[in-house]
Amino acid sequence: MTSEKGPSTGDPTLRRRIEPWEFDIFYDPRELRKEACLLYEIKWGMSPKIWRSSGKNTTNHVEVNFIEKLTSERRFHSSISCSITWFLSWSPCWECSQAIREFLSQHPGVTLVIYVARLFWHTDQQNRQGLRDLVNSGVTIQIMRASEYYHCWRNFVNYPPGEEAHWPRYPPLWMMLYALELHCIILSLPPCLKISRRWQNHLTFFRLHLQNCHYQTIPPHILLATGLIQPSVTWR
Repeated sequence: MTSEKGPSTGDPTLRRRIEPWEFDIFYDPRELRKEACLLYEIKWGMSPKIWRSSGKNTTNHVEVNFIEKLTSERRFHSSISCSITWFLSWSPCWECSQAIREFLSQHPGVTLVIYVARLFWHTDQQNRQGLRDLVNSGVTIQIMRASEYYHCWRNFVNYPPGEEAHWPRYPPLWMMLYALELHCIILSLPPCLKISRRWQNHLTFFRLHLQNCHYQTIPPHILLATGLIQPSVTWR
Protein backbone atom coordinates (compact mmCIF):
# COMPACT_ATOMS: atom_id res chain seq x y z
CA MET A 1 0.00 0.00 0.00
CA THR A 2 1.47 3.36 -1.03
CA SER A 3 1.85 6.01 1.64
CA GLU A 4 0.06 9.30 0.95
CA LYS A 5 2.79 11.17 2.74
CA GLY A 6 6.30 12.17 1.78
CA PRO A 7 9.18 11.87 4.26
CA SER A 8 7.95 12.78 7.73
CA THR A 9 8.66 16.35 8.86
CA GLY A 10 10.04 14.74 12.01
CA ASP A 11 12.53 12.69 10.01
CA PRO A 12 16.02 13.77 11.22
CA THR A 13 17.43 13.06 7.74
CA LEU A 14 14.99 15.40 5.98
CA ARG A 15 17.37 18.35 5.71
CA ARG A 16 20.06 16.06 4.32
CA ARG A 17 17.89 14.58 1.56
CA ILE A 18 18.36 15.43 -2.10
CA GLU A 19 15.57 16.45 -4.47
CA PRO A 20 14.03 13.93 -6.92
CA TRP A 21 15.44 15.76 -9.96
CA GLU A 22 18.93 15.60 -8.43
CA PHE A 23 18.62 11.88 -7.86
CA ASP A 24 17.51 11.38 -11.45
CA ILE A 25 20.30 13.36 -13.11
CA PHE A 26 23.02 11.94 -10.87
CA TYR A 27 22.01 8.27 -10.78
CA ASP A 28 20.48 7.59 -14.19
CA PRO A 29 22.98 5.06 -15.66
CA ARG A 30 22.40 6.51 -19.14
CA GLU A 31 23.54 10.01 -18.10
CA LEU A 32 27.27 10.79 -18.22
CA ARG A 33 27.15 13.78 -15.90
CA LYS A 34 30.61 15.03 -14.91
CA GLU A 35 29.79 15.81 -11.28
CA ALA A 36 29.46 12.99 -8.76
CA CYS A 37 27.06 12.46 -5.88
CA LEU A 38 27.51 10.29 -2.80
CA LEU A 39 24.71 9.00 -0.58
CA TYR A 40 26.03 7.26 2.49
CA GLU A 41 25.06 5.33 5.59
CA ILE A 42 27.15 4.83 8.72
CA LYS A 43 26.38 2.30 11.44
CA TRP A 44 28.51 2.75 14.56
CA GLY A 45 29.62 -0.36 16.40
CA MET A 46 26.69 -2.42 17.70
CA SER A 47 24.22 0.47 17.58
CA PRO A 48 21.04 -0.23 15.54
CA LYS A 49 20.88 3.43 14.48
CA ILE A 50 22.01 4.43 10.98
CA TRP A 51 23.35 7.89 10.14
CA ARG A 52 22.50 9.01 6.60
CA SER A 53 23.68 11.99 4.59
CA SER A 54 24.90 13.02 1.15
CA GLY A 55 27.76 14.83 -0.54
CA LYS A 56 28.85 16.17 -3.92
CA ASN A 57 32.06 17.14 -5.65
CA THR A 58 33.73 20.38 -4.59
CA THR A 59 37.37 21.10 -5.39
CA ASN A 60 37.88 17.49 -4.25
CA HIS A 61 36.05 14.35 -5.29
CA VAL A 62 33.18 13.25 -3.04
CA GLU A 63 35.15 10.27 -1.71
CA VAL A 64 37.97 12.50 -0.43
CA ASN A 65 35.46 14.97 1.02
CA PHE A 66 33.79 12.13 2.93
CA ILE A 67 37.07 10.85 4.36
CA GLU A 68 38.22 14.32 5.40
CA LYS A 69 34.88 15.12 7.03
CA LEU A 70 34.68 11.81 8.88
CA THR A 71 38.25 11.83 10.18
CA SER A 72 37.90 15.44 11.37
CA GLU A 73 35.22 14.39 13.85
CA ARG A 74 36.56 14.49 17.42
CA ARG A 75 35.18 11.07 18.32
CA PHE A 76 36.64 9.36 15.26
CA HIS A 77 39.89 7.55 16.06
CA SER A 78 41.88 4.64 14.64
CA SER A 79 40.30 2.00 16.91
CA ILE A 80 36.69 2.92 16.18
CA SER A 81 34.36 0.29 14.73
CA CYS A 82 31.75 1.14 12.11
CA SER A 83 30.26 -0.11 8.85
CA ILE A 84 29.88 2.31 5.94
CA THR A 85 27.75 1.94 2.83
CA TRP A 86 28.23 4.25 -0.15
CA PHE A 87 25.87 4.78 -3.06
CA LEU A 88 28.00 6.56 -5.67
CA SER A 89 26.86 7.96 -8.99
CA TRP A 90 30.38 7.20 -10.37
CA SER A 91 32.88 4.57 -9.28
CA PRO A 92 36.06 5.95 -7.63
CA CYS A 93 38.95 7.10 -9.81
CA TRP A 94 42.39 5.58 -9.12
CA GLU A 95 43.43 8.48 -6.86
CA CYS A 96 40.28 8.16 -4.76
CA SER A 97 40.76 4.39 -4.63
CA GLN A 98 44.22 4.99 -3.19
CA ALA A 99 42.85 7.47 -0.63
CA ILE A 100 40.16 4.97 0.41
CA ARG A 101 42.73 2.21 0.88
CA GLU A 102 44.93 4.48 3.00
CA PHE A 103 41.91 5.45 5.12
CA LEU A 104 40.92 1.82 5.68
CA SER A 105 44.48 0.75 6.50
CA GLN A 106 44.59 3.41 9.23
CA HIS A 107 41.16 2.36 10.57
CA PRO A 108 41.00 -1.46 10.56
CA GLY A 109 37.66 -1.45 12.41
CA VAL A 110 35.91 0.17 9.44
CA THR A 111 34.18 -1.89 6.74
CA LEU A 112 33.08 -0.37 3.44
CA VAL A 113 30.52 -1.48 0.86
CA ILE A 114 30.26 0.56 -2.35
CA TYR A 115 27.35 0.55 -4.80
CA VAL A 116 27.91 2.51 -8.02
CA ALA A 117 25.51 3.62 -10.75
CA ARG A 118 28.23 3.93 -13.41
CA LEU A 119 31.90 3.12 -13.96
CA PHE A 120 34.19 6.14 -14.18
CA TRP A 121 36.49 6.09 -17.26
CA HIS A 122 36.44 2.33 -17.05
CA THR A 123 38.90 1.77 -19.91
CA ASP A 124 41.65 3.67 -18.08
CA GLN A 125 44.10 1.09 -16.74
CA GLN A 126 44.86 3.06 -13.56
CA ASN A 127 41.16 3.31 -12.71
CA ARG A 128 40.72 -0.42 -13.35
CA GLN A 129 43.70 -1.27 -11.15
CA GLY A 130 42.40 1.07 -8.45
CA LEU A 131 39.10 -0.81 -8.27
CA ARG A 132 40.91 -4.16 -8.17
CA ASP A 133 43.10 -2.90 -5.34
CA LEU A 134 39.99 -1.88 -3.38
CA VAL A 135 38.43 -5.31 -3.83
CA ASN A 136 41.70 -6.97 -2.81
CA SER A 137 41.69 -4.75 0.30
CA GLY A 138 38.33 -6.17 1.37
CA VAL A 139 36.00 -3.51 -0.07
CA THR A 140 32.80 -4.81 -1.64
CA ILE A 141 31.95 -3.06 -4.95
CA GLN A 142 28.71 -3.71 -6.80
CA ILE A 143 26.63 -2.05 -9.49
CA MET A 144 23.38 -0.56 -8.21
CA ARG A 145 20.32 -2.65 -8.97
CA ALA A 146 16.62 -1.88 -8.70
CA SER A 147 16.64 -2.71 -4.98
CA GLU A 148 19.41 -0.16 -4.30
CA TYR A 149 17.64 2.53 -6.33
CA TYR A 150 14.45 1.98 -4.34
CA HIS A 151 16.39 2.02 -1.06
CA CYS A 152 18.03 5.33 -1.97
CA TRP A 153 14.73 6.84 -3.12
CA ARG A 154 13.06 5.98 0.20
CA ASN A 155 15.94 6.99 2.47
CA PHE A 156 17.79 9.80 0.71
CA VAL A 157 15.30 11.58 -1.55
CA ASN A 158 12.76 14.22 -0.57
CA TYR A 159 10.05 12.61 -2.68
CA PRO A 160 6.61 14.29 -2.93
CA PRO A 161 3.63 13.05 -0.91
CA GLY A 162 2.24 9.84 -2.37
CA GLU A 163 5.34 9.24 -4.49
CA GLU A 164 7.19 6.73 -2.29
CA ALA A 165 6.58 3.92 -4.78
CA HIS A 166 7.23 6.09 -7.85
CA TRP A 167 11.01 5.85 -7.87
CA PRO A 168 12.79 5.95 -11.26
CA ARG A 169 12.79 2.58 -13.04
CA TYR A 170 15.92 2.44 -15.15
CA PRO A 171 16.29 -0.34 -17.76
CA PRO A 172 17.93 -3.40 -16.13
CA LEU A 173 20.05 -3.97 -19.24
CA TRP A 174 22.24 -0.96 -18.46
CA MET A 175 22.82 -2.23 -14.94
CA MET A 176 23.71 -5.67 -16.29
CA LEU A 177 26.16 -4.22 -18.82
CA TYR A 178 27.96 -2.23 -16.12
CA ALA A 179 27.97 -5.33 -13.89
CA LEU A 180 29.53 -7.30 -16.74
CA GLU A 181 32.27 -4.71 -17.16
CA LEU A 182 32.89 -4.64 -13.41
CA HIS A 183 33.47 -8.40 -13.54
CA CYS A 184 35.98 -7.82 -16.34
CA ILE A 185 37.81 -5.29 -14.17
CA ILE A 186 37.92 -7.51 -11.09
CA LEU A 187 39.05 -10.52 -13.15
CA SER A 188 41.79 -8.46 -14.91
CA LEU A 189 40.17 -8.97 -18.30
CA PRO A 190 40.26 -6.44 -21.17
CA PRO A 191 37.35 -3.98 -21.35
CA CYS A 192 34.26 -5.40 -23.05
CA LEU A 193 31.97 -2.36 -22.79
CA LYS A 194 32.32 0.71 -24.98
CA ILE A 195 30.24 3.81 -24.23
CA SER A 196 29.71 6.76 -26.55
CA ARG A 197 27.56 9.84 -26.25
CA ARG A 198 25.81 11.92 -28.92
CA TRP A 199 25.51 15.27 -27.22
CA GLN A 200 23.31 16.86 -29.86
CA ASN A 201 20.41 14.48 -29.16
CA HIS A 202 21.47 13.39 -25.65
CA LEU A 203 21.72 9.70 -26.50
CA THR A 204 24.11 7.27 -24.84
CA PHE A 205 25.21 4.17 -26.76
CA PHE A 206 26.51 0.97 -25.20
CA ARG A 207 28.45 -1.47 -27.37
CA LEU A 208 29.87 -4.83 -26.33
CA HIS A 209 33.10 -6.25 -27.69
CA LEU A 210 33.62 -9.71 -26.25
CA GLN A 211 36.72 -11.80 -26.81
CA ASN A 212 37.37 -15.48 -26.16
CA CYS A 213 38.91 -14.63 -22.77
CA HIS A 214 35.61 -13.05 -21.68
CA TYR A 215 33.58 -16.13 -22.58
CA GLN A 216 36.14 -18.42 -20.93
CA THR A 217 36.53 -16.49 -17.66
CA ILE A 218 33.32 -14.61 -16.84
CA PRO A 219 30.91 -16.78 -14.77
CA PRO A 220 28.20 -18.25 -17.04
CA HIS A 221 25.34 -16.87 -14.92
CA ILE A 222 26.58 -13.33 -15.61
CA LEU A 223 26.63 -13.95 -19.37
CA LEU A 224 23.22 -15.61 -19.19
CA ALA A 225 21.76 -12.59 -17.39
CA THR A 226 22.82 -10.30 -20.25
CA GLY A 227 21.46 -12.65 -22.91
CA LEU A 228 24.91 -13.06 -24.44
CA ILE A 229 24.73 -16.83 -24.22
CA GLN A 230 21.79 -19.19 -24.23
CA PRO A 231 21.25 -21.92 -21.63
CA SER A 232 22.17 -25.37 -22.85
CA VAL A 233 19.32 -27.83 -23.34
CA THR A 234 19.73 -31.58 -23.02
CA TRP A 235 17.31 -33.61 -25.12
CA ARG A 236 16.35 -37.10 -24.06
